[in-house]
Amino acid sequence: MSLHFGSLFWPSTYPDPTRFPALKARGKTRAVIVGGGMSGVMCGYVLARSGIDAVLIEQNTIASGSTSANTGLLQYSNDKMLSEFVDQIGEDDAIRFYKACKQAAEQLNNIAEGLRREVDFKRRSSLYYASTPKDVPSLRKEFDMLHGNGFSAEWWDEEQIAAHFPFRKAAAIVTRGDAEVNPFLFVHALAEEAALSGLAIHEKTALLSVDKSASGYVVKTTEGEIETEHVIYAVGYVPEQAGGRWIKAQINRSYAIVTDPVASLSEWHQRFLLWETERPYLYIRTTTDNRIIVGGLDENIRQPVLSESELHSRSMRLMSELHLMFPDLTPEIRYEWCATFGESEDGLPWIGEDPDRPGQHYCLGYGGNGTIYSMLGAEIIRDRLLGVDNPVAPIVRPDRTVTVSSQT
Repeated sequence: MSLHFGSLFWPSTYPDPTRFPALKARGKTRAVIVGGGMSGVMCGYVLARSGIDAVLIEQNTIASGSTSANTGLLQYSNDKMLSEFVDQIGEDDAIRFYKACKQAAEQLNNIAEGLRREVDFKRRSSLYYASTPKDVPSLRKEFDMLHGNGFSAEWWDEEQIAAHFPFRKAAAIVTRGDAEVNPFLFVHALAEEAALSGLAIHEKTALLSVDKSASGYVVKTTEGEIETEHVIYAVGYVPEQAGGRWIKAQINRSYAIVTDPVASLSEWHQRFLLWETERPYLYIRTTTDNRIIVGGLDENIRQPVLSESELHSRSMRLMSELHLMFPDLTPEIRYEWCATFGESEDGLPWIGEDPDRPGQHYCLGYGGNGTIYSMLGAEIIRDRLLGVDNPVAPIVRPDRTVTVSSQT
């Protein structure tokens, strides 16, 4: 199944990435990671840096799936607000989970800043604004919850927003410690670093089967075979490849555009990341070369659009939203795409060991900020392999009760 349609921006920024050989032999390792996107490569990086022997297999090439369509916002706030998680899973677990996301964001920042390859990483603040005045009470409740639990958050009223931007909104939360990144470059740089730390990476290597063995599992691929104790499914938005009975994902589609570079972004205060309370929400960010990325218009349909005219009509809607926010900015659309993404009904990822299949693990970052969840998942799975308790693991365990809505 295709995960995106249209013209993607990020691959054009690194047209000749490092390639890794297909697996054409037999081998033995502690863990096999299935998937070479953000989650899989992050797992490989964290395991390799922790001294855990691992092999990563990717049926296509590194970062060729949903990572290529990722818009590169690194925010600890989720699609589901902290105050909503409190109502859903209780205050203690909600705060523990949000603090883990904040810690994961900081860890991502530290990793990105320490990479040898430039990945267009920039620390940013975020403006989370009320889409309409009726959203202000729930937004204020969220601010009080964040501020009261030690998160770096500020409350801006309409006049403060208007003093910093060419648009007016009734209120907003400003969060600090977020960031932006080129996800395609980031994943490739992570893969290169992980390989130097001992991770064996094999592109063009499809998973055929996982069979039980005396010492764990035998992973059979198109031209090879690996004996392993653990299998980690980081298969992105194709959950069927992970098997098992726990993953009840909603696979939807979303849209994004990238403009030509603009001459000046002087009206854009500190290049804040912008998003809103409406669901589905609009989000806007800039790039290091003065382009603007606008995304949103999520639809409860799994297959990306397959018509250029249909795609372009959504792109023009996104451009109209940009003009409403920044009337003086009139750049041309240079890249536009529709992409598949996954959500969970409860807003939490599926991370951890399958109780039905000991030694088989999920690292599926559905439900909020997938990159943050990838970092969380890599650390939870590493801790499991090292025999260390992780306090977030019970919250995101794959066998928790999750319902799923009907889908087109």
